[in-house]
Amino acid sequence: MATVKWLFLDLLLLFLLFHDAVADQSESNVEKITESKSLVHIGAIFDPDTLDGAIAEISMSLAVADFYALHPNYQTRLSVHFTTAKDLVTTAAAAVDLLKKFKVHAIIGPQIPAAAPFLVELGEKAQVPIISFFETSPALSPTEYPFFIRVTQNDSLHVKAISAVLQNFSWHEVVLMFEDTDYGAGFISFLVDELQENDIRISHMSKIPTSAEDFQISKELSKLSTMQTRVFIVHMNAALASRLFALVDKKGMMSKGYTWIVTARLSNSLNVLDSEVIDSMEGVLGVRSHLPKSKELGLFDRRWKSKLHSMKPNSSVTEINISGLWAYDTIFALAKAVEKILSPTNPSIVNPNNPSESTTDFGSLGISRIGPSLYNQILNTQFKGLSGEFHLVNGKLESSVFEVVNVIGTGRVVGYWTSEKGLTQTLDSTSKNDLKRIIWPGDSTMAPTGWAIPSLVVGTPVKLGFPEFLRVRKDDYLNKTIYSGFCIDIFNAALEIVEGKIGMKIHPQFVPYEDANGEMAGTYDDLLLQIKLKKFDAVVGDISIVASRTDYVEFTLPYSESGVTMLVPVKRDNRHNMWIFLKPWTLDLWLTVFAACIFIAVIIRTMERQTENSEFAGSPRRQLGMIFMFPFYAMVIPQRELVVRDCSKFVLVTWLWLAFILMQSYTASLSSILTVDQLEPTLADLKKLRTESHFVGFQNGSFVEDFLVKQLNFSSNQTRPLINIGEYKEALSNGSKNGGVSAIFEEIPYIKVFLKKYSSKYTTAGPIYRTDGLGFAFARGSPLISHFSQAILLVRENQTRMDRMEKKYFGENVMTPTLARSISSESSSLRAYNFGGLFIIVGIAALLALLISERYIWQKPVSLVNKYLTSQENPSNEAQSVAHPTILQETDIAGGHSLSPGQAEDSGNPERTNSGHISGDTSAEEDETENAEAHHP
Repeated sequence: MATVKWLFLDLLLLFLLFHDAVADQSESNVEKITESKSLVHIGAIFDPDTLDGAIAEISMSLAVADFYALHPNYQTRLSVHFTTAKDLVTTAAAAVDLLKKFKVHAIIGPQIPAAAPFLVELGEKAQVPIISFFETSPALSPTEYPFFIRVTQNDSLHVKAISAVLQNFSWHEVVLMFEDTDYGAGFISFLVDELQENDIRISHMSKIPTSAEDFQISKELSKLSTMQTRVFIVHMNAALASRLFALVDKKGMMSKGYTWIVTARLSNSLNVLDSEVIDSMEGVLGVRSHLPKSKELGLFDRRWKSKLHSMKPNSSVTEINISGLWAYDTIFALAKAVEKILSPTNPSIVNPNNPSESTTDFGSLGISRIGPSLYNQILNTQFKGLSGEFHLVNGKLESSVFEVVNVIGTGRVVGYWTSEKGLTQTLDSTSKNDLKRIIWPGDSTMAPTGWAIPSLVVGTPVKLGFPEFLRVRKDDYLNKTIYSGFCIDIFNAALEIVEGKIGMKIHPQFVPYEDANGEMAGTYDDLLLQIKLKKFDAVVGDISIVASRTDYVEFTLPYSESGVTMLVPVKRDNRHNMWIFLKPWTLDLWLTVFAACIFIAVIIRTMERQTENSEFAGSPRRQLGMIFMFPFYAMVIPQRELVVRDCSKFVLVTWLWLAFILMQSYTASLSSILTVDQLEPTLADLKKLRTESHFVGFQNGSFVEDFLVKQLNFSSNQTRPLINIGEYKEALSNGSKNGGVSAIFEEIPYIKVFLKKYSSKYTTAGPIYRTDGLGFAFARGSPLISHFSQAILLVRENQTRMDRMEKKYFGENVMTPTLARSISSESSSLRAYNFGGLFIIVGIAALLALLISERYIWQKPVSLVNKYLTSQENPSNEAQSVAHPTILQETDIAGGHSLSPGQAEDSGNPERTNSGHISGDTSAEEDETENAEAHHP
């Protein structure tokens, strides 16, 4: 079956070749054929002397002959009128001439992108479809212009394919080079939006006029060669791009490390470029429309070349490109649409009602009767053409597949991009982000990093203090400047890792930021601003990472810890204080212990009041003194029996337990105070520091000055800039009253260096205000930032190397994560809250013992409840009791004895009752009853 198919195609090829020869020999035959057919006039505007124009003319001529050879029974025939237009003016004139003279129902073109808006407006006025298979500005959308049809790749998908290639190789910064035309600017605006959406930075945009001389292009390339970015995206026509890449190759920018990507504007025409141009482009990547392979395409290519030799024997064109195939398919689509709408009718142009009133050619243009129907029919036409599936969506060709080509020869396909799968090696592949082996510029098989460092100018601060971090010293003997310090060693260690990762050497050029006197030329903020002014590529030193600075630079990850705190002098007067014995406890704890003593004594006195306890006997004054002294008696005279009742003994035990814990804690705290060197900050309260009588210091040029004023609300008159450790010590020693400062606010790394020398006299106090630490600064968007950040992490994880560098500059254990001495402004004395649980336990235990011991407290309410319940159960007894009150028994609640009526009466008579004897007798009886119950259960 396949053999029959190929035989049929070969016969068809011979027939078409014969048909072409006959058509060229006699035009009269064509006239005879079309006498019985409906002739539809179509206009075509392009420049046949250009590459794309010559290809389009040959393809369209072949298409007309091929279509009607395949469809001889069609009742309509297309008559294509080719007109030449080399610029905007001739394009406009040609369009008007086609509409007035030939009454065309559709116009194909224009070839010049700048003329497209005018032609589209004209087509809308005449209701004539404008069909373009040449590149036009993406801003010229068919959805906004109802008679415009674009038969070319979809630019919105085109830019997505380019972005996918960049992301596949992790290129986050590019340079755009494009022709300075409306079409070039329109496409670039689409591309910029897509790149920004995917966080790809555009470091530079270079517009090249189509009329630019070679020396102008060469000058622009020289400027681009000094930039760090090595990824270039080129969007130009074939003529301008051919000149560009010849100069690129001459400049040495087609060497290892460079990446060049061309859009479909050029890559669609790779097969028609001169061999010299192709040689200068070897290693370039291109993104172009996918052209499906087919037997028909191979046959057509041979016929097209035959037609080329007959029509343009002296032309430099040798191959057909995809725009020629789009031209071929466009004629097929037009012929199909015309046949469907015009078979039974005769096309005509309807002129305006009053043509004589029109004073211009535009006013005398007619309106196509079949234009709207033809436009709609073209949109609905769908078939498989030589360029692939011909299917228009919203007036644009649906082209969702793009090829990624590597310019080796006329281009080798290394992958495909589709909106569904992304980048794949083949259309059937399921693995994403995978391309075939690519030969890069310089015959390299390793993917370029996308950037290079031709020269890295590194600015450094000039410090007079803290040389451990950075020291800039001029060596007159060697006639050079020597840079040393912890920051420089960290940078060099990270640089070594970065060079190994990117596979290239970076030669930093250190430049001190100094004035004519050799002093620092400004603040650290001024130094970082030089990066934005492009005087430095980076800044290395003890640079604090602050949010306000990220507006004009980007920082690496910090290589040192963060935080700002306060440095103050210490005082040591504890050992010479006569009241030092009060220091272990705070005032609230002393008062709580005193109140607990009184509470315990009162509880025990209450429970021991009815016993023969001589400790609580005597006058009220003596008993009151005993209440105050009893808890201390219990501690200092434990062998003496101070209480009698069991409940009292229980309370006393809990008190002794509490007292033992308090005594041990007091002893430990006092011992610590007397034996350990206690350091106390002289001042740690920010509210006191903000008063006018105090001054605070900061490192000169540091961001801490703004931090003090804006964050901590200090007055600018209270701040004092200091330079080195010596000034720090002198200012703190003098104090605010003697021209010094009361405290210094500084970052933790510097404080540690200071405390290494003067830890016995100074310390830190107050909270630590978090910052992001020390890091290196680069220009915003610099590709080095991520590499140095990863390198810093590796350096810090190498503990042996870090310890070696820290020991070299700071000594042992100086740059550890925590401060060596840090004193809080809060007192270290024990507080009542620390023993709150103990006091609660002892208090509850004492109250429970009191309730158990003193039964009258809870027996009286119980007796009343029982009486109420009894009266409810025996109402007759209650009535009898009311009628005969003399027989009512009275109950002694305290002793629990019943009295006879006579006794009750005597008890109510004060003359017959001796309260003291009765109370004593009752108490004696109670003791006897309790002893009897204890011996006879």
